[in-house]
Amino acid sequence: MLEIPVYDCEGKKQESLQVDEALFGSKVRRELLRLAVLRYENNQRVGTAMTKTRGMTEGSTKKLYRQKGTGRARVGPRRTPTRRGGGRAFGKLPRTFRQGLPKKARRAALDSALLAKMLDGQVCVLSNLAITEPKTKAVAGMLKALEVAGPCLLSTKAMDTNVWKSSRNIPRLLVRPVAELNPWEGLWPRRLIFSREAFEALIAARSN
Repeated sequence: MLEIPVYDCEGKKQESLQVDEALFGSKVRRELLRLAVLRYENNQRVGTAMTKTRGMTEGSTKKLYRQKGTGRARVGPRRTPTRRGGGRAFGKLPRTFRQGLPKKARRAALDSALLAKMLDGQVCVLSNLAITEPKTKAVAGMLKALEVAGPCLLSTKAMDTNVWKSSRNIPRLLVRPVAELNPWEGLWPRRLIFSREAFEALIAARSN
């Protein structure tokens, strides 16, 4: 069983939650995590780079002068890649880098990412995450009380506008609903902070 500490917004430890490793696959599947992260990063690529090939450039396709008898080097049409203003040889064309991964594999990769963070002691739960108005000071003070240094992920049960607006000016802080987490966002931050409701929803979804 894993012990997940529960803190209040002032950084005081209140209790520990017992979590069964079997809910998250019992072991960290590193190869599956690698595939999931590679898929995520490839899906972020736009793939709109393009250069004109000789078929896309303007100009006649007629040979500039005859092959023999002029005393000059032989040349082709004006669009040839060897001439200025010609097309690009093997030019880039728009393409998609999207990769697929089965739903069960994506879920298992996310479980492995969360389990790895739990084993490293980088996951904690907030007992009362209540931001009544959008103020960066409230979230920044909470992170300071929890001694958060470096990238951090703050997960809530649903998208909370006040929490999101209070966090968007803090560098290297992500705010995500628990249902929208992905393996990359589980591995990238140094600390994972869940609200009590979000963590209970995470456990309930894996207990069914």
